[in-house]
Amino acid sequence: MATIWLIGMMGAGKTTVAPLVAARLGRDWVDTDRLVESRSGRSVVELFAEGEGVFRRAEAEVVRSLLGEPIVVACGGGVVLDEELTASMRSGGFLVWLDAPPEVLRLRTGPAAERPLLSAGPAGTLLRILEERLGRYEAAAHAVVVATVPPQEVAERVIEAWAKSS
Repeated sequence: MATIWLIGMMGAGKTTVAPLVAARLGRDWVDTDRLVESRSGRSVVELFAEGEGVFRRAEAEVVRSLLGEPIVVACGGGVVLDEELTASMRSGGFLVWLDAPPEVLRLRTGPAAERPLLSAGPAGTLLRILEERLGRYEAAAHAVVVATVPPQEVAERVIEAWAKSS
């Protein structure tokens, strides 16, 4: 499978793990949020200010442009909200859910100003979002990797899961 998609909640470590996986496999990597910002000329915060739908459409365009590419992709946490997009990702790639418990996610998410969905109160909002998306992550993932260990170990587990699927 060409593309390795890292999915999971904000704070799971996707952007940290993606370059580690890519380096080990001799691939390039991208972060969909950064690519959305680069292509739109606006920050994620600015796009969300126009409405979550504006951001999700830009995110879907970016993901569609990456389908089938032999790269590692750190996806935004909400990419699984679009079932059609998720199905396309699954059909030509390998989706790995980086799973971490809420208390770990809370420690890793940083200031709410950088996370538009957490602006209403990080702790409760994070738990609500996780509850809403949990079933989608489970349904989308070809493999689940627990992301509470050091990033290098998470990367090794991602590569092992991917290798077993080939």
